[in-house]
Amino acid sequence: QVQLVESGGGLVQAGGSLRLSCAASGLTFSRYTMGWFRQAPGKEREFVAGINWSDGNTYYADSTKGRFTISRNNAKNTVYLQMNSLKPEDTAIYYCAADTRSNSRVAAKYDYWGQGTQVTVSS
Repeated sequence: QVQLVESGGGLVQAGGSLRLSCAASGLTFSRYTMGWFRQAPGKEREFVAGINWSDGNTYYADSTKGRFTISRNNAKNTVYLQMNSLKPEDTAIYYCAADTRSNSRVAAKYDYWGQGTQVTVSS
């Protein structure tokens, strides 16, 4: 079966950096757009960043553009999220997800999800 396993979360001070990883198995990784989403307590799950399988295009939420970088290594079936200049409002559970469509920003359209990894940014 399909598994997405996130890692790399933790506690960091404001202004710091973290790198999240998501290892995929059970699917043809190179044929899936990969996305990162996050959900803070009491809030809806929101799009963070995505990377297409078809053309490698990357796209970001306005709140993360310029601070976060998404990348993928198809040989390792892994997608990454480099997060720099972290802010307390970035605190959330971060999820990776897989979708066959490109440029997908809507959580409901993603086919597969990981269990999430907690990111906490202290002020």
